[in-house]
Amino acid sequence: MSKILLGHGSGGKLMHELIKKYIAPVFELPSLMDSAIVSLNHNGKIAITTDSYTVSPIFFPGGDIGDLAINGTVNDLAVVGAKPLYLTVGFILEEGFPISDFERILKSITLATKQAKVKIVAGDTKVVDKGKGDGIFINTSGIGVIPDEIDLSPLKIEEGDKVIISGSIGNHGIAVMSERNGFTFDPPVLSDTRPLNGIIAEILKAYPTSVRVMRDPTRGGLATTLKELALESNRDILIYENSIPLHDTVRGACELLGLDPLYVANEGIFVGIVKAEDAEKILTIMKSHPFGKESAIIGEVKSMGGRVLLKTSIGGTRMVDMLPGEQLPRIC
Repeated sequence: MSKILLGHGSGGKLMHELIKKYIAPVFELPSLMDSAIVSLNHNGKIAITTDSYTVSPIFFPGGDIGDLAINGTVNDLAVVGAKPLYLTVGFILEEGFPISDFERILKSITLATKQAKVKIVAGDTKVVDKGKGDGIFINTSGIGVIPDEIDLSPLKIEEGDKVIISGSIGNHGIAVMSERNGFTFDPPVLSDTRPLNGIIAEILKAYPTSVRVMRDPTRGGLATTLKELALESNRDILIYENSIPLHDTVRGACELLGLDPLYVANEGIFVGIVKAEDAEKILTIMKSHPFGKESAIIGEVKSMGGRVLLKTSIGGTRMVDMLPGEQLPRIC
């Protein structure tokens, strides 16, 4: 059998075969009970997150919907200071979806969980009529533990704090857009999808009280994330255009397509606000990690106001706000 059938979501023989032959062995599920039973062995706080992934196309330069789902969930836990532990994965499959593509996605999910050092413990599979889905959608939930000494919040942001970012912006959005529309760039733009829990854990271990808050700038990009932090903290945030890491290929693609890279989605970087006196030391830790070599200090927190201001490369200053819609739909 080479394609997904409606029977694969019926709860009968075909569904059990799909789970036992393809899903359970890949995720090393010990049993198929209605709920997973896990041990946290931790006295601190618990972080829980959930997300759904509908990216189109499902395969793109640098990744696919499978590793995107795992990394996105891991990163949502990591940026609140949690150590991700367990994940659940739910599949909504469209009738006629190729089994070979499903196997490819399962493989990328497995590799992503191993890289992030998390375990899938439960899941669900549904099948919808042909034409009623888009091949495959994935829903994930994640649970992690937060050490007692970690307490991240935008309410802790103070004037003088520094804004730090772990890598270049816009790579994921441009990678997905180029694949969707058949564009090619030289060198090719690859998605930055990757787990951030490792690099974040190193920072928090060394400077647990120096990080005010962290976010991963996915949909809406860096601009929207910073605007959210400015509003939540009621502080002005000033960023410097020349300090923001941006690959020349991404810059050129954005200019060609009329996009602002500040609003293009990312999947493998985080932005943080940290105490000024420790910013350079935190930056050194980040640059020593494989996922933080392009890290940079890109701005600082100013007085009360709730605005984001961009110091442009030509010396002017402009306001940065949220877009009313999305530049690129179906990015994650």
